[in-house]
Amino acid sequence: MLKDLKVFLELLRPYRHRVRFALIVGGIAGLATGSGITVGAEKLFGLVLDGSNDRALIDVILIASIFPLLFITIGVCTFLSTYHLNHAGLSVIRDLRAELFSHLQRLPISFFQKKKTGDLIARLTADTQAMQYALTVTGRDLAIAPLTFLGAITMLAIKGWQHDGVIYVYCSIALLPVVVIPVRKLTGKLGHKAKAQQEELSKVTNDLSQNIGAAKEVRAFNLQDRENQRFSSKLGELFRSQMKVVKYTFSLSPVVEIISSIGLASAFVIGYYRGVPGEVFIAIFAALYFSYSPVKRISYLAGELRKGSESLKRIREIIAEPIEIEDPGESVSNASIQGEIAFKDVSFAYGEEPVLQNVDTTIARGSICALVGPSGAGKSTFASLVPRFYDVDYGGVFIDGHDVRRFRQRELRERIAIVSQEPVLFDDTILENIRLGRLEATDEEVKEAAKEAFADDFIKEQPKGYQTIVGERGALLSGGQKQRIAIARAFLRNAAILILDEATSALDSESEQKIQTALERLVVGKTVLMIAHRFSTIKNANRVLVFENGRIIDSGAHAELYERCALYKRLYNQQQG
Repeated sequence: MLKDLKVFLELLRPYRHRVRFALIVGGIAGLATGSGITVGAEKLFGLVLDGSNDRALIDVILIASIFPLLFITIGVCTFLSTYHLNHAGLSVIRDLRAELFSHLQRLPISFFQKKKTGDLIARLTADTQAMQYALTVTGRDLAIAPLTFLGAITMLAIKGWQHDGVIYVYCSIALLPVVVIPVRKLTGKLGHKAKAQQEELSKVTNDLSQNIGAAKEVRAFNLQDRENQRFSSKLGELFRSQMKVVKYTFSLSPVVEIISSIGLASAFVIGYYRGVPGEVFIAIFAALYFSYSPVKRISYLAGELRKGSESLKRIREIIAEPIEIEDPGESVSNASIQGEIAFKDVSFAYGEEPVLQNVDTTIARGSICALVGPSGAGKSTFASLVPRFYDVDYGGVFIDGHDVRRFRQRELRERIAIVSQEPVLFDDTILENIRLGRLEATDEEVKEAAKEAFADDFIKEQPKGYQTIVGERGALLSGGQKQRIAIARAFLRNAAILILDEATSALDSESEQKIQTALERLVVGKTVLMIAHRFSTIKNANRVLVFENGRIIDSGAHAELYERCALYKRLYNQQQG
């Protein structure tokens, strides 16, 4: 427990002044509970057991007022302690979530290809929620329980000094150290079960994420029953894991209560045998209760801290992931980017699987270069190396003679516009989705870009025009409409380098012709990498690179490639039927 507690206290360090205040007022509440109630019980029951009516009314009122004053003190101090500990704990969780989210923004694309979305969501939500519980809900016990115990033990010591026979009642406290043994054993098991529970929850979250993201496919292939069975199976595993956590969590309390009851029963027998006065015995009995009760609460706290600690480990696993793509110490200004791209002996692999091998080519500034080849030949990876979504394993990618690793990532990507085959829109207005191309752009510049992408007409037909919310991933728009908004972003960015991943594939023939016309204007003086899946889209390309098994096996214009490159000819003929 002390190890787990040290971890959480370290997290609370930035808010130590608030935590310190919470511990002080919580300590007052604990002392008032452990000592104050014990003294009050002795005074009150001494008056009751005395049975005489000789006391003055004012004395009776003073003795009777002990309990309201005690509970006002305990209530106010408990509230202040709980409030400030929650403030500090929630601040830690807020900071930790922000740190985790910020770290995710800096991790390379390859990290997300290896990790499951649901698992990352679970760590950012469920694991931080478990930590929040450990920091806030158990915080009050951390502040109050130890001093409640100390106050009770102090009162026992005082009564033992004042009354013969009370010393024998102390024998019942000898059972307290016994509590440590089951608490330590159960919290150890609880840690393993809590980690397993969070992992099962990650699997459930991942299944849910996949199902919602593939809602159309699930219905198209009648997969509802299959998905229900898979999800129910995952829920069953989660349920079994949760019940193991419940078993070990709530085993702690009965164990402590049984040991406590034996101690209290022993105190009753010893007190009766030694003839301890009634009011003193009641005070002793209360003090014993308040010495065992905090131990019970602290044992529960130990379990919650262990669960929170395991969740923290899962969060720190992500934060510890290395930032593989770093900015250089001394960078090249992006103002120098004009558009010439050169690959010099580039090799790249995903893990152990080679994707590009010894690629050498230069793409002239202002040219349109089409990338063709079979699926998996390396076309998309080739284009992704330009904005440094990945770093090469060998060789180098150069823009205007500068290695891309010498540019700051933010500045490099400001001079590159990308239109993917499946554009992603955020759940925001059409205006803001286009403005992503250049965040500082005015509304008028955004609308002008939409006109150039032939999106202005359909946008004006929307219920709220440019202020229309597009839904998650643009669900409220058609594929062609989403594509034109994505193309409008590229117009707005007006970058020196354009990467087009079959940018017109989702458009009808009429819209495609308009976009092709717009692109012809847009690409003047710019370098375009066009990942081509349809040969009809490369008719304006100055040059075509043919990829096969991670290598560029030929390059040139369409006519000469059709004559001399067997692979190019075969791919072209297949599409022409």
